[in-house]
Amino acid sequence: MNYKKQILSQASKEAIQLMNDLGKDRKPFLFIIDYEMKKPIVLPLEEVEKEDILYKVGSKSNFNPAKELLEKPLYLEKYPISFQEYQQSFDIVKRHLIRGNSFLVNLTKPTPIKVNLSLKEIFERSSAQYQLYFKNQFVLFSPEIFIKIKDGIISSHPMKGTISANIPNAETEILNNKKELAEHATIVDLIRNDISMVAEKVWVERFRYISKVQTSEGDLLQVSSEICGKLPENFHEQIGTLLFKLLPAGSICGAPKAQTLAIIEEAENYKRGYYTGVFGIFDGENLDSSVMIRFIEKTENNSLIFKSGGGITVFSDEQSEYQEMIDKVYLTSK
Repeated sequence: MNYKKQILSQASKEAIQLMNDLGKDRKPFLFIIDYEMKKPIVLPLEEVEKEDILYKVGSKSNFNPAKELLEKPLYLEKYPISFQEYQQSFDIVKRHLIRGNSFLVNLTKPTPIKVNLSLKEIFERSSAQYQLYFKNQFVLFSPEIFIKIKDGIISSHPMKGTISANIPNAETEILNNKKELAEHATIVDLIRNDISMVAEKVWVERFRYISKVQTSEGDLLQVSSEICGKLPENFHEQIGTLLFKLLPAGSICGAPKAQTLAIIEEAENYKRGYYTGVFGIFDGENLDSSVMIRFIEKTENNSLIFKSGGGITVFSDEQSEYQEMIDKVYLTSK
């Protein structure tokens, strides 16, 4: 990917045109767009049932959960990379931050895991606002909204800041943390700028609100904000163009976006693939979508890896960030 001037792949150009055509005809579709925007998938909803794809997007889904799965004991083991290996990547990021090349970098790593459920069973057992199972290749259960469009209003809910709910005064701790505040404010500013590229008017509806996520490791508190904008009346006809202008999602790269993407490529040394891409549904009038985090992928040798990470600023402590990466390796349950 050319980070200074993003050049879209032919597959992305075709996906944009298809989304624009479907949007103009008010025809519902599912979209799945990878982090580098090299392998986007756009399917009219009527064709999804022919594929080995399961989804849940808010109240919209195409599956019925199996009750017997809920009674199956859960077994999860994680084998994170060493702290020394993580620190090598962290140091690259920190060096760029100190030089002023970026204000915030989202650093992620893959963690090998063992679990006593198939990818489809993980999907069926999960409890999240956004879930996707894709052809026995990957599964995700994301709490993070990318964008919503309802009645001509676009909104984004970047999620930055995670803490265990079991920590005493957890909500006060995370809201008063200078590093977390700086990270969150940077992302809100970035998303505001992104939305201004497609909207006629932009405002911050909510700044740093708390939501709780139930996990197999215990409850987590996560901090989000809501940024809104008013779209032009004909946005349906340009819905693919609009969406790709906002990619990749600011919350999973950093700011400024172009330089930060290059730093991520230097520091991570692995391919994110569909992890930290976006997926969602256009229902003919409105759109709902998610950032593809809380992501488990099957490798070529049929082992599983869980991809996770967090935002790094000049205030970040490498030990805390390493632990956050590990803490985000979990399964949700109903």
